[in-house]
Order: sequence, then C-alpha cells, then structure tokens
Amino acid sequence: MFKKQSLSIIKKVLFVGSSAFLFGTGASIMAPKTSASPGFFEYQWNPEPGYKKLKYYQSSSERLERSTYYFFLKGKERKEEIIKLTLKVPDYFEAKIKKEKLSLCKVKVGGYTGRTRCLENIPSQIKINDKQTSIEFFPEKAIPLNKENYAVVMKIFNPRKRGMFQIKAISEKTGDIPISTYLGTWNVDIQ
Repeated sequence: MFKKQSLSIIKKVLFVGSSAFLFGTGASIMAPKTSASPGFFEYQWNPEPGYKKLKYYQSSSERLERSTYYFFLKGKERKEEIIKLTLKVPDYFEAKIKKEKLSLCKVKVGGYTGRTRCLENIPSQIKINDKQTSIEFFPEKAIPLNKENYAVVMKIFNPRKRGMFQIKAISEKTGDIPISTYLGTWNVDIQ
C-alpha cells in the first residue's frame, strides 16, 4: 500500500512540475516583445567629469533590425541658440549612416498617451565624415533657445554587435568666435 501511495504522489509531483514548465516556456514564447526605450536604471563605473545623459527613443534594439532613432534636445538641456550640431559616433558603431536617412525636426515627445513624432522639419545641411564618426547639422535658421523640444531623427539598420554605444552631442553657438559646447550623451543599447 505504501508503494502505491508513494507512486501516486510521485506522479502528481511530476505532472504539476512538467505542466508548470510547459506553461512557463509557452508564456515566454507567446509574450509580446518589449519596446526599445532606454532603461530605467543605468550605472557607469567612472563617468567623465561633466557627463550628462540625454533622452532618446529607438524603435528597435535588436541587432541588424531596421530602427528609427529620436535623439532629443529638450528645451531645458539647451543653454544657447545652436547654429551647428555635431554628433560624435563611436567608430565601433558599425551601421551604415546615410545622409538621406537623417533629419532635424521640432518634435512632440511621446509617452503613455501618444507616440513620438516630428511636428516641423528643420531644413539643414548635413555632413558625414568618411569614417562615419562625425555627423554635422547646419540648420538654415538657428535652433532657438526656448522650451520647445527638437530631435535628430536617424533611420538605420542596427549594428551587428551588441553593446552600449555613447553618441555625444556638441553644439556651436552664434557669435563672433565659434565656441563648441558639450550638450550631453545618448547611451544607445543594442541587444
């Protein structure tokens, strides 16, 4: 009798365990993919002096997938009018950046109730160096010092390698002597 009772308990434990396993793996396969927004918590071991994190949005963080990036320049982050904006891209960010897939616009930053979208395109000349480590924007009219949000929009295929890539923003203000100012860094994550 003891043998029959222990055998029935073992069968119940195996049934419950295997059904929990199958339910867990099925739920992970059927679960929707998360959106590729920057993480809630980020830690850097030795941040550079004066480091400033800027907000961004990317439509996909998967390797080699088509993605649209919105690199935000919020009103409170700009301290002066901008006549030239330079993005410093790391040389190991191996994605093909094309001039026709870049733009500068006034933007509505999305959230829970709405999507991120461009409100007004800002005509500008764009220069990309040969190594694709520097992208320069020369807007026809200076980006004014106000509370409105602006963004650099970049449409690319994500790089092949995983990692975190720091893209730095440097602005140049109006005046007799051109002075470059560090605006901040966007930490792009590719999974």
